Amino acid sequence: MSLRTPLCDLLQIDVPIVQASIGPWSTPQLAAAVSNAGAIGSQGTALVPPQRNREQVRRIRELTDRPFIVNHTARPLSEEAFAVTLEERPPAISYALGDPGELVSRAHDAGIRFLQQMHTVEQAERAAGRGVDAVIAQGWEAGGFCGDVEALALVPQVVDAVTPVPVLAAGGIADGRGIAAVLLLGAQGVNLGMRFLAADEAGIAEGWKRRILEATSQGCGSRRVRGRGLSARDRRGIRHPTARPPDAVRGRVERAPLGDRPRGRTPERRARRLRPREPRARARAVHRTDGRDDPRRPPSGRDRRQAGVRGGGGAPQRAPARRLKPP
Repeated sequence: MSLRTPLCDLLQIDVPIVQASIGPWSTPQLAAAVSNAGAIGSQGTALVPPQRNREQVRRIRELTDRPFIVNHTARPLSEEAFAVTLEERPPAISYALGDPGELVSRAHDAGIRFLQQMHTVEQAERAAGRGVDAVIAQGWEAGGFCGDVEALALVPQVVDAVTPVPVLAAGGIADGRGIAAVLLLGAQGVNLGMRFLAADEAGIAEGWKRRILEATSQGCGSRRVRGRGLSARDRRGIRHPTARPPDAVRGRVERAPLGDRPRGRTPERRARRLRPREPRARARAVHRTDGRDDPRRPPSGRDRRQAGVRGGGGAPQRAPARRLKPP
């Protein structure tokens, strides 16, 4: 029994699975292997010189005669690299992190399909208005740049908003159960990225591949990304062993029950944090003296009030209040 949706006819593939671009870690070997398996692979162009982009596209064609995708992003968008992609005429282009604008029509003029990744319903509607061939609804669970809405809530809303444009789901999908779930939500396919990073053909170290396969939900984290014009504000991925603990996620530190100290701080870190600097230590020693007559001790509010009583024989005199002039 084969799994086939209208997306398969659009992209000329056997199964509705897109290997998402994984930036500089994309390799022609991975894209070709995915395409040869009946899905469709992607080659990223982020931080890749234009000539290198041309070489990678031609290398994919040497490894497979199946369709594949070349990915571009708004951060950064290299006009030279995009022009090279149009010259090489891959079957499809995917775009992320911004409004594609006239890039859609330029791709269609070259006979290339155009897939747009987005993170909100509004962005999806704008992309559909641009005439894209398919929309990728990426939830907060996705690796790399992501939005604020979970895929479970985002996907059905996008499907309702852009029908009949095909919708691919992305974010937290790693096996057949996840694929079946988003198909029930109305998606016609899936866009998987981090799961393919663990493949033999991916261009990352074997240690990171093991961490991906062994990762749990607590092993991932995200951080806010600053930048103008980005359609995604968070960047999410597997946490490095030396990074902040899982309890400190997205700038928040969860507190343990009964008001204990945050679990994200070890006793050693607390000791370093509480270790006073020498000038401050001397200042505290002066301020905490018990002798009220110590001239080094700064007077408190109570001392000043009592001084006013002693000096004037009554309550300290206050300056008359100033009257505000009418406007």
